[in-house]
Amino acid sequence: MSLISVNNLSVAYGANTVLRNVGLELEPGEIVTIVGPNGSGKTSLLRAIIGATAPASGVVSLKPGLKIGYVPQRLHIDQTLPITVERFMRLTERVKAAVCTDALRAAGVPDLLKRQMSQLSGGQFQRVLLARALINRPDVLLLDEATQGLDQPGSAAFYQQIEEVRNATGCAVLMISHDLHVVMSASDRVICLNGHVCCEGTPAVVASAPEYRALFGAGTGGALALYRHEHDHDHTHHNEAAE
Repeated sequence: MSLISVNNLSVAYGANTVLRNVGLELEPGEIVTIVGPNGSGKTSLLRAIIGATAPASGVVSLKPGLKIGYVPQRLHIDQTLPITVERFMRLTERVKAAVCTDALRAAGVPDLLKRQMSQLSGGQFQRVLLARALINRPDVLLLDEATQGLDQPGSAAFYQQIEEVRNATGCAVLMISHDLHVVMSASDRVICLNGHVCCEGTPAVVASAPEYRALFGAGTGGALALYRHEHDHDHTHHNEAAE
């Protein structure tokens, strides 16, 4: 059974229909990325999946007992508020400090437990949000443009950490990303959205689709080249390790 199944989903705000007849399946352990221009309905799709937005029509089905960890696009915290990372991570659930430390370690920032949230860099802040989403050992991680505001190296490092989390825990990942290069190197499948599903498939298939190129331009072939380079490198490395 799929972890998440979306069938013929339509979402409207008043007279404005932002999603029409969208279908999506998320299987255990896979990384699926949703791309699309501004206003294409990407965030509305995630909100419908977590139940924050009611569909105009269609059905969203979650596997019974599914645990979801959500990493938002941004979170504003008053910089004058004295709150440590540990206290922030325990705001909604009383978990032990060791559990917080384990989650921070999985997010790649094991030494931040006693730091003030106001002292964190943008990249550290996003990793703390990731750690908070990992506390309950979710079956699925949902990320809504979690690297917005980070530079290219910071984004790449963050999504590499996501891959490591998936490999270590087996959780599935469904994420929205505006960074096409990251999409091509970090995803098992890509869904191109523009109010409806324009195209979907492996990164190589989507990057060569006319609908994708119409939205993002032929220059995104560079993203595909990066994907192929990293994929081939990983494959070669894997073969060498096997020998």
